[in-house]
Amino acid sequence: MEQFASTGNYTVVELVEKYVSLKTGVSHNTRAGYKTVINMLKKESFGKLRIDKVRLSDAKAWLIKLQQVDGRGYSSIHSIRGVLRPAFQLAVDDDLIRKNPFGFELASVIVNDSVTREAITRKQERDLLKFIKEDKHFCRYYDAIYILFNTGLRISEFSGLTISDIEFDQKRIKVDHQLQRTSQMQYVIQAPKTESGIRYVPMSEEVVACFRRILAKRVAPKVEPMVDGHAGFLFLDKNDRPMVALHWEKYLQHIVEKYNKIYRIQMPKVTPHVCRYTFCSNMAKSGMNPKTLQYIMGHSDISVTLNVYTHVQFDDAQAELLRVAEA
Repeated sequence: MEQFASTGNYTVVELVEKYVSLKTGVSHNTRAGYKTVINMLKKESFGKLRIDKVRLSDAKAWLIKLQQVDGRGYSSIHSIRGVLRPAFQLAVDDDLIRKNPFGFELASVIVNDSVTREAITRKQERDLLKFIKEDKHFCRYYDAIYILFNTGLRISEFSGLTISDIEFDQKRIKVDHQLQRTSQMQYVIQAPKTESGIRYVPMSEEVVACFRRILAKRVAPKVEPMVDGHAGFLFLDKNDRPMVALHWEKYLQHIVEKYNKIYRIQMPKVTPHVCRYTFCSNMAKSGMNPKTLQYIMGHSDISVTLNVYTHVQFDDAQAELLRVAEA
């Protein structure tokens, strides 16, 4: 690589690999994200370009191609750009190139369809929850999925909940950690993304009732699993290990598959992430203050929360106008 230092002759892939090699102390999820971007770039002709040949228009055209031709979602492209922009900035700082071709606002180039793609309608949510509640097999998951739809918790935060995190007396959920499982099947506890490292999510009466039923049905294992000092996880698998995101993704997948075999009007794909953003969308449409919603969702950047408010429709605007007029 020495000859590249003076000429700036890196390819895009080589630049990203160098950038990633300099990132230390990142989470396993972030590391996996870097690997995904590198593997994708190795298959793309864009990844083989010399960095001193990449222009602003090339970067924009490539991201547009990812969305319009490859069908990638806004959030996926946002993550890809989130690796490329600092990688190219490294090249600028090392005087390999003069200008960062990824230094533009992403929303000015591709359509931000993240919320409309990710949230389901209130009717779809009601229909799905009713189906789960009445299904002989899947009814066991009703309380948990209701909570996901009505708290906005990230699935890693939900999976990490322990008995002591449910504060019934104050009707709130303490969120100060998240549980994840690595590709090596290791369980790890990480801090939530919230800047303060802790937040409290309020519980409605229905959510309180769901948690009470979950605790009443919980069978204590012979030995409570402990992960990084945390024990008493609400949901355990058949091996008495804490359930993780993959469990809930599979349950929801099977539920929607069964639903769609029965009903003519199909239910779109529903994941724990869809549950979270459906809650976020519902709260925005109900007129919740954006700063309040930002706190509940644990968004470190208010722009992420405000983006939800850009997707309200005329009916929502009309209802909001009437609500303000009557106040």
